[in-house]
Amino acid sequence: MSGEAHHNERHIVQRGLWFEEFETDVVYKHRPGRTITEADNVMFTTMTMNTQALHLDAAFSDALPPFNQRLVNSMFTLSTLVGLSVAQLTQGTIVGNLGFSEVSFPKPLFHGDTMYAETVITDKRESKSRPGEGIVTFAHTARNQHGDIVATAVRKTLVRKRPGAEAKEA
Repeated sequence: MSGEAHHNERHIVQRGLWFEEFETDVVYKHRPGRTITEADNVMFTTMTMNTQALHLDAAFSDALPPFNQRLVNSMFTLSTLVGLSVAQLTQGTIVGNLGFSEVSFPKPLFHGDTMYAETVITDKRESKSRPGEGIVTFAHTARNQHGDIVATAVRKTLVRKRPGAEAKEA
């Protein structure tokens, strides 16, 4: 018994959703959230060659109204918003991103804020040119710990259908 695999045991592997599993008009709330640190912001900003003083220079930013502190790089905010959705929606099931639109940052994110993400599926359709795949449109929203919206983005993706789905359609 010790360490032996049982022939009747089931295995559940964490993954995203197959095309057929996505539901429109449902709010997918992604957890856990992510607390953004000064180190995160400085590392991302310098790794991406962004020299914006608003992200890197505390003396400059602290003296600059209206926020009087450094802001989290909005590209990091966008990347983290998408990243927070991966485990629940697209892990191992996405073929690729097709594009982003309607990206906005209504309020800034600051060091020490915690970002929470949620997604609504606004559209899904089978791919005309790629059998076994479909196009899913995500409306992503990021909120800080106070519930304020700090980022939104619409993302089109190419997602795999459930394996074997093509054989069932024929």
